[in-house]
Amino acid sequence: MDTYDILLYGSYILIAVGAVVAVFMPLIKSLDNPKSLLKTAVGIVGIVVLFFIAYSISSNEVLPKFEASPFNLTPAGSQLVGGMLITTYILALVALGSIVLTELNKAIK
Repeated sequence: MDTYDILLYGSYILIAVGAVVAVFMPLIKSLDNPKSLLKTAVGIVGIVVLFFIAYSISSNEVLPKFEASPFNLTPAGSQLVGGMLITTYILALVALGSIVLTELNKAIK
Protein backbone atom coordinates (compact mmCIF):
# COMPACT_ATOMS: atom_id res chain seq x y z
CA MET A 1 0.00 0.00 0.00
CA ASP A 2 2.92 2.34 0.66
CA THR A 3 4.06 2.10 -2.95
CA TYR A 4 0.66 3.28 -4.14
CA ASP A 5 0.74 6.22 -1.76
CA ILE A 6 4.21 7.27 -2.89
CA LEU A 7 3.21 7.05 -6.55
CA LEU A 8 0.02 9.02 -5.91
CA TYR A 9 1.94 11.78 -4.14
CA GLY A 10 4.46 11.80 -6.98
CA SER A 11 1.66 12.18 -9.51
CA TYR A 12 0.17 15.06 -7.49
CA ILE A 13 3.54 16.81 -7.56
CA LEU A 14 3.88 16.26 -11.31
CA ILE A 15 0.38 17.63 -11.92
CA ALA A 16 1.16 20.71 -9.85
CA VAL A 17 4.44 21.28 -11.69
CA GLY A 18 2.68 20.85 -15.03
CA ALA A 19 -0.02 23.34 -14.06
CA VAL A 20 2.54 25.92 -12.94
CA VAL A 21 4.55 25.48 -16.13
CA ALA A 22 1.39 25.69 -18.26
CA VAL A 23 0.49 29.02 -16.67
CA PHE A 24 3.88 30.72 -16.40
CA MET A 25 5.69 29.64 -19.57
CA PRO A 26 3.29 31.44 -21.96
CA LEU A 27 3.58 34.54 -19.77
CA ILE A 28 7.37 34.41 -19.93
CA LYS A 29 7.27 33.79 -23.69
CA SER A 30 4.85 36.68 -24.22
CA LEU A 31 7.35 39.14 -22.75
CA ASP A 32 9.08 38.98 -26.15
CA ASN A 33 5.87 40.21 -27.78
CA PRO A 34 3.86 42.48 -25.41
CA LYS A 35 0.99 42.84 -27.90
CA SER A 36 0.09 39.19 -27.40
CA LEU A 37 -0.03 39.77 -23.64
CA LEU A 38 -2.37 42.72 -24.21
CA LYS A 39 -4.68 40.57 -26.34
CA THR A 40 -4.79 37.95 -23.60
CA ALA A 41 -5.56 40.58 -20.96
CA VAL A 42 -8.41 41.99 -23.09
CA GLY A 43 -9.87 38.49 -23.45
CA ILE A 44 -9.69 37.79 -19.72
CA VAL A 45 -11.21 41.17 -18.84
CA GLY A 46 -14.00 40.52 -21.37
CA ILE A 47 -14.86 37.18 -19.79
CA VAL A 48 -14.83 38.71 -16.29
CA VAL A 49 -17.14 41.54 -17.43
CA LEU A 50 -19.44 38.98 -19.09
CA PHE A 51 -19.54 36.98 -15.85
CA PHE A 52 -20.45 40.03 -13.76
CA ILE A 53 -23.24 40.91 -16.19
CA ALA A 54 -24.53 37.33 -16.02
CA TYR A 55 -24.18 37.33 -12.22
CA SER A 56 -26.19 40.53 -11.92
CA ILE A 57 -29.09 39.18 -13.98
CA SER A 58 -29.20 35.74 -12.36
CA SER A 59 -31.73 34.95 -9.67
CA ASN A 60 -30.84 34.16 -6.07
CA GLU A 61 -33.93 32.04 -5.47
CA VAL A 62 -33.24 28.73 -3.72
CA LEU A 63 -35.74 25.89 -3.94
CA PRO A 64 -36.55 24.23 -0.59
CA LYS A 65 -35.15 20.85 -1.66
CA PHE A 66 -31.72 22.46 -2.24
CA GLU A 67 -31.68 24.17 1.15
CA ALA A 68 -31.55 20.76 2.85
CA SER A 69 -28.53 18.92 4.21
CA PRO A 70 -26.74 17.49 1.16
CA PHE A 71 -26.59 20.79 -0.74
CA ASN A 72 -26.90 23.59 1.85
CA LEU A 73 -27.29 26.11 -0.96
CA THR A 74 -27.48 29.77 0.05
CA PRO A 75 -28.97 32.58 -2.03
CA ALA A 76 -25.46 33.91 -2.77
CA GLY A 77 -24.34 30.45 -3.91
CA SER A 78 -27.42 30.09 -6.07
CA GLN A 79 -26.73 33.44 -7.72
CA LEU A 80 -23.08 32.45 -8.30
CA VAL A 81 -24.09 29.18 -9.94
CA GLY A 82 -26.69 31.00 -12.03
CA GLY A 83 -24.10 33.52 -13.16
CA MET A 84 -21.69 30.77 -14.15
CA LEU A 85 -24.40 28.92 -16.08
CA ILE A 86 -25.48 32.05 -17.96
CA THR A 87 -21.84 32.84 -18.77
CA THR A 88 -21.37 29.30 -20.08
CA TYR A 89 -24.51 29.55 -22.22
CA ILE A 90 -23.43 32.87 -23.72
CA LEU A 91 -19.90 31.63 -24.46
CA ALA A 92 -21.29 28.45 -26.05
CA LEU A 93 -23.63 30.49 -28.26
CA VAL A 94 -20.77 32.78 -29.29
CA ALA A 95 -18.62 29.75 -30.14
CA LEU A 96 -21.39 28.13 -32.18
CA GLY A 97 -22.12 31.41 -33.95
CA SER A 98 -18.48 31.90 -34.84
CA ILE A 99 -18.29 28.34 -36.21
CA VAL A 100 -21.36 28.92 -38.39
CA LEU A 101 -20.04 32.27 -39.65
CA THR A 102 -16.64 30.76 -40.43
CA GLU A 103 -18.19 27.92 -42.39
CA LEU A 104 -20.46 30.31 -44.30
CA ASN A 105 -17.47 32.50 -45.08
CA LYS A 106 -15.56 29.47 -46.39
CA ALA A 107 -18.54 28.40 -48.50
CA ILE A 108 -18.87 31.84 -50.08
CA LYS A 109 -15.15 32.04 -50.94
